[in-house]
Amino acid sequence: MDSRRLISTPFTSSSTADDVLAGLDLTGVRAIVTGASSGLGAETARALTAAGAEVTLAVRNTAAGDAVAETIAGATGGALPRVVRLDLADRGSVARFVDAWSGPLHLLINNAGVVTSGLERTHEGWELQFATNHLGHFALATGLHHALAQGAADRDGARIVSVSSTAHMRSGVDFDDLHFERRAYHPQIAYAQSKTANSLFAVEATRLWASDGIVANAVNPGGVATGLQRNFTPEQQASLDAAEAAGVFTYKTVEQGSATTVVAAVAPEFARSGGHYLDDGREACTVPDDADLARHPHGVKEWALDPATAERLWTVSADLLGR
Repeated sequence: MDSRRLISTPFTSSSTADDVLAGLDLTGVRAIVTGASSGLGAETARALTAAGAEVTLAVRNTAAGDAVAETIAGATGGALPRVVRLDLADRGSVARFVDAWSGPLHLLINNAGVVTSGLERTHEGWELQFATNHLGHFALATGLHHALAQGAADRDGARIVSVSSTAHMRSGVDFDDLHFERRAYHPQIAYAQSKTANSLFAVEATRLWASDGIVANAVNPGGVATGLQRNFTPEQQASLDAAEAAGVFTYKTVEQGSATTVVAAVAPEFARSGGHYLDDGREACTVPDDADLARHPHGVKEWALDPATAERLWTVSADLLGR
């Protein structure tokens, strides 16, 4: 088990995003939230807007994004969030988003994600969950590095939040077969690999960019019923139900589920401190790779924080994207 002194905050599993932001004024803070047309992304965007941030909703479905933006503005009295199309599985879409961005960026919330019920591929032949959940966000963050560095310079630091999951405990990253070209496809293992990659990204991004004032942290929002489960097979749903019954997790509201994301984004405890995995508003303990999920539901496996693996994944990802 982890013997380090873990970073703690006043927040718990029952805290909401509004609890975390209470009393904070984010006027002048520019934030991007991916996947903000529903669920956790929409709630994260609402909470940041309510605290005064200038928020951009980066979404595939701009009509849904526009509706969320109107709802947020009406509910908060804040500025109408900007809506920009972003398809993380499409390199051209990511490039267009990056090219259109102007000025500093202070918060990049990599929240979007997909779950598939079977094997799907991008036009490059990449497995869709890894391509969307990891590679798309990798391309977005590296493309926006200059904007984040600008944001860090004018507000004493910029932060990236990488939304991972307890699912990371099911699998590390299989560098010998990232895209399931040889092994049998299992959607839950593919999803787990992508969520481990989200955590490893935070480790290496912090190592490379902390000198620019940019840090990245991964978060586990906990069990939240959102549109992410709409493509679950009966087997996937049964696995989720069994995990809940075993006490691996207790369902949270979207307000509670977005709280840890907001902790990583604004809490002073994580200012200029990155490469961590947060759960229930605080840094999670590291557990061995063979640890049983049922016994350690709030831990993070060693494979998701290993510096050498993080560096390797960064290199492989950059090579895939031609960076």
